[in-house]
Amino acid sequence: MGNERHHTPRLLLRGGLVIDTAPHPVVHPHTDVLVEAGRIAAVGRDLPLDDSDTGLEVIDARTMVVLPGFVDAHRHLWQGVLRSAAVDASLDGYFSRVLGDLAGRFTPADVHTGNLLGALDCLDSGITTVQDFSHVQYSPEHTAAAVEALWEAGIRAVFGYGYPVFDESARQADWVRKARTAHFPSRDARVTMALAPVGPSFTPPEAVREDWLLARELGLPVAVHVSAGPVAMRPITALREQGLLTAGTLYVHGNSLPDSELRLIAESGGAVAITPAIEASMRFGAPMAGRLRRAGITTGLGADAVTSAPGDMFSQMRAALMSSHFDGDRDGGGDGDGDGDGLALKAADVLRMATAEGAAALGLGEEVGSLGVGKRADLVLLRADALNLAPVAHDPIGAVVTAAHPGNVDTVLVDGRAVKRGGRLLYENLGGVLAEAHRATERLGASSP
Repeated sequence: MGNERHHTPRLLLRGGLVIDTAPHPVVHPHTDVLVEAGRIAAVGRDLPLDDSDTGLEVIDARTMVVLPGFVDAHRHLWQGVLRSAAVDASLDGYFSRVLGDLAGRFTPADVHTGNLLGALDCLDSGITTVQDFSHVQYSPEHTAAAVEALWEAGIRAVFGYGYPVFDESARQADWVRKARTAHFPSRDARVTMALAPVGPSFTPPEAVREDWLLARELGLPVAVHVSAGPVAMRPITALREQGLLTAGTLYVHGNSLPDSELRLIAESGGAVAITPAIEASMRFGAPMAGRLRRAGITTGLGADAVTSAPGDMFSQMRAALMSSHFDGDRDGGGDGDGDGDGLALKAADVLRMATAEGAAALGLGEEVGSLGVGKRADLVLLRADALNLAPVAHDPIGAVVTAAHPGNVDTVLVDGRAVKRGGRLLYENLGGVLAEAHRATERLGASSP
């Protein structure tokens, strides 16, 4: 498992409208991108082309927007077979139906199908990296199935080993150790591991300490949902008091946290993943993007759960942009001054969250998220001549954020290898995956009651 089966081609993307995202989003018209050995080798206008070089494939990108692959910083991929199963549910309804009822019925085969379907859905819409918060580890076999699906799909992923919310018996440290040894021998592989415990907002301090010390033992980063309560009203403070507040931790949501907690995240070198569509539909609290920017916290975007919201990054960017114009101090975790200064985002801020900042939030900022020479060639090409994007020249960044959709995704590269070309996923057995997803849905009884 994990061995790439195909030779990585040398590619020259010729003449595209290139958008880089670091240190800030910037547009480069009529620009080439050279890809060698799975990495970006050069970016510039009219890169020299040796006609005798038969090993180089030239892709005409003159009608394309070329940008880094999107980074989904928080998603439960196993729920791919539960799409739209809880659209109208509240947070309590989601917990009851999806995590309390359906999750416990998942076999390892169901997890494999859900993860594979979810990962392919990501790639199809231009998401090349995903943080898979997989809180369905009912057995080592469930874990093996989930990880195998990530490799099979061809996506870059941080697999977050998560404990089932309603099954304390599955919280087994030895299973985590086994997974670390069996499935993640290399720290620089395309699929890596994090620990995704339930965390201080929802579990007693002694369990939190055990989980964080386990992560330290295994050299794993931590990804964790946070809110004000029900156990710890100040979960970040609770971590600090136990000596567990460390850099590289990814906190998810946090809408109900006061600004004092956000300052602790910023000071500790943590990052936050927000999922604006889910947070709005399930009423987690006021929007977070502007507050996090004001606090100076590295922020990524995620789709979270396709049970209840769209799975593409275009939808998340729009949700983040539009909701940032809401004054977060009025209804939620701010300091109550009501001024809303600095909360509203620009399109470029949101695009950066969906790429470079999301990569940094996952600890992958040196590898992906922008078009720096030497970075992994995880790239997306959008059809700029599509009716919903043309003419794109007025504001290409704004067009990508506010007008583009998954149907515009023409080509997707991961490590310089095409996983989608000409608007078509290259996964060989897509029909078989879809058939398995339908069978899993019938077996799980996931249709509306």
